[in-house]
Amino acid sequence: MSFDPETLRDALSEHGQVARIVIASHKGSSPRETGTSMLAWRGGQSGTIGGGALELEAVKQAQSMTAGVSRIPLGPALGQCCGGAVTLVTEVFNQMPEYDAGFARRVEGDAPAPLSMKRALAGGRNGSGDRLVLDTGWLYEPTLPPREPLWVWGAGHVGRAIVSTLAPTQNFDITWVDSGADRFPLGQDDLPNVARLHAATIPDAARCAPTDAHHLILTYSHAFDLELCHRLLSQGFASTGLIGSATKWARFKSRLKTLRHSDAQISRIRCPIGQPALGKHPQAIAIGVASELLMSLQSKTLGKDVAV
Repeated sequence: MSFDPETLRDALSEHGQVARIVIASHKGSSPRETGTSMLAWRGGQSGTIGGGALELEAVKQAQSMTAGVSRIPLGPALGQCCGGAVTLVTEVFNQMPEYDAGFARRVEGDAPAPLSMKRALAGGRNGSGDRLVLDTGWLYEPTLPPREPLWVWGAGHVGRAIVSTLAPTQNFDITWVDSGADRFPLGQDDLPNVARLHAATIPDAARCAPTDAHHLILTYSHAFDLELCHRLLSQGFASTGLIGSATKWARFKSRLKTLRHSDAQISRIRCPIGQPALGKHPQAIAIGVASELLMSLQSKTLGKDVAV
């Protein structure tokens, strides 16, 4: 878990004043791990620190825009059966704070920055500062890298399942493409970090995609799917997954060779996507795709060693 500046910036832009709650440490059993955070504002919230009585009380404090550090034994204080204890840090923001590769600041008391903060910041700059540090009233969090661009082509059952699964993780900036507004589901207008793009001829939107984007091709037309593969191979991408069977992929590979793409280029597209052992239900496909994307993101190999 890390400090997510993009999500905080978006919330400040929309709500003006935002409180951020962080589990700065935990001992024993707790609803979520150290580093988990959420945001709250007057009348709303996003994210979760585990739900239940802990989150209820933390959000009440945060929505009153009261900052502070709370050390909470979950059993005695809240009647939770977890049996552990957590330290919560609540901070109130009216504007974006200053941060570097890591976010270090005093959250309690008036002690000067301890040596551990300087070491953590130095580690953040050289890529080794990947852990939260709470020391002498100071808190350090590594900064979450920018969200990865992900283009989802198609708003059918599988596209809807994938977008609704991945959007809340806030690891991706999702561009969701289909041929008209009526193709998108009602009730998903508020998904975080999702932009809907209407393109009468879906493959024509490929030219708008950055060359470092990840793609999931799931349209209602095999002709569109093939044309998207062709255009993405021509312009470049970080990774691409195509929904379909082994038979569909064999035909596509043959046609892509005819379009003068090499075997090495074509092999960068993965088909089928997901984990076939989970089945073909849209949610099962979404779970398989999401788990692979998130695992590869964690291992810092997204678009390199692990394909979607």
